[in-house]
Amino acid sequence: MSEKDKKNTPEEESSEKLSVDTDIFKSRKELKKQREEETARQQLEVERRKAQLAKEKQEAYEKKIHDEKIELMRMKQGMLEEEEATIHEEKEEEVKLTFWQKVSNFFYHNKWWLGLGAFFAVMMVFLIVDLAKKPRPDSAILMLCDNNDVGLSPQLEDYFSRFGEDSNGNGEVLVSVYYIPYSTDDLRNYNNGVTGKLSTFLSGTEQVIIIGNDLTVEDIIDPKEDLVDLSQIYPDDPHVKEYFYYLKDTNFAEALGIKPSSIPADMFLAIRTPVDPVYGVNEKMQKTYDKDFPLFDKLVKSLSADN
Repeated sequence: MSEKDKKNTPEEESSEKLSVDTDIFKSRKELKKQREEETARQQLEVERRKAQLAKEKQEAYEKKIHDEKIELMRMKQGMLEEEEATIHEEKEEEVKLTFWQKVSNFFYHNKWWLGLGAFFAVMMVFLIVDLAKKPRPDSAILMLCDNNDVGLSPQLEDYFSRFGEDSNGNGEVLVSVYYIPYSTDDLRNYNNGVTGKLSTFLSGTEQVIIIGNDLTVEDIIDPKEDLVDLSQIYPDDPHVKEYFYYLKDTNFAEALGIKPSSIPADMFLAIRTPVDPVYGVNEKMQKTYDKDFPLFDKLVKSLSADN
């Protein structure tokens, strides 16, 4: 078999491809360097011409002043009539540049502003694309208690999504969980931005299902005003007590792949009422409630059916 007929090994093909890519990269760098050198050369030529014209104009001006002085002296001495004098104003000669020289000159003198403008334009496009690609959840759940085993479980959102519906019509079901680790530690709450998040989400109308504990009830919500009485909906469910569905002794921990001991006795599910005691029905929250209650109902029935 001749050398020409031998097939290259994968390593040789990879090496050849790398060599080709390297050559292309070098060629691009050389072309870029050549363009930059040509632009610099053109700019130097423009500057040289401007300097030459300035020098010639200065010399002409000095000669003009010199000649005028001589003419004035001759006029004073009666050697030259005023009409014969050559003193007159001269227009400045414009520097004529080609179109590409004007473009090059513009970019040269405005490169910093153009660079900043390009940077902000790229950032704006990036943010718009990132926002457009960000998935919109069909439903969202608020977790208002400090429990990293549950709140940071990688299976948490997938588990809730099993009971959701494609309400936004994008062909997928996504239930997001907004974990707000509220605790008795004020410094920790501050570092986690808990206060701001609570203010944002609880004043919104896009989340009605919550996960909480006794501290949630003590400091954040008033069950009688903020929550639906689940005992009226699920009167025979042993996990239900008034406004709360308690998660202890259900298969919730197993579904998340965590230890049963990670679910304390006071951790519960609840759903916010869309009725405000002062202003009456909140129409936007009522719409969210009507959309998310089927998810809540399926979740409760699934957890209770397995026990």
